[in-house]
Amino acid sequence: MIFVNLPVADPDAAGEFYAALGFSLNPHFSDDRTAAVVVGDDIAVMLHARDRFADLVVGEAGDPAQTTTVVHGLTVDSRAEVDRLVARALEAGGKPWLPARDEESRYTGSFTDPDGNVWEAVWMDQLHVVN
Repeated sequence: MIFVNLPVADPDAAGEFYAALGFSLNPHFSDDRTAAVVVGDDIAVMLHARDRFADLVVGEAGDPAQTTTVVHGLTVDSRAEVDRLVARALEAGGKPWLPARDEESRYTGSFTDPDGNVWEAVWMDQLHVVN
């Protein structure tokens, strides 16, 4: 499994944002300082209050609203699903990031969550995927 740990201002509000994208919350691994979001069978996003996130890192925890430190990419099944996921994110309080990119073998849309964490939705033509 992959666990993506993200700093957020309010885990409950952040959890609501990700639920609006169609992901589920796992209450067993959530508490007042962390919201556990199930993205897929092998991917969980742990939304930590900034003070909790600071316990996980050496040095000062960065603020994703101030500078981009990572871009999280999720593959989806179609170009239309890229557009739907970005639209849901914007409707739920996210912000646009880069304009959609339509390349020969892939289509990408992107957004930030309300805390500034960057996400890309990516559709790839399976004929061009390297195994």
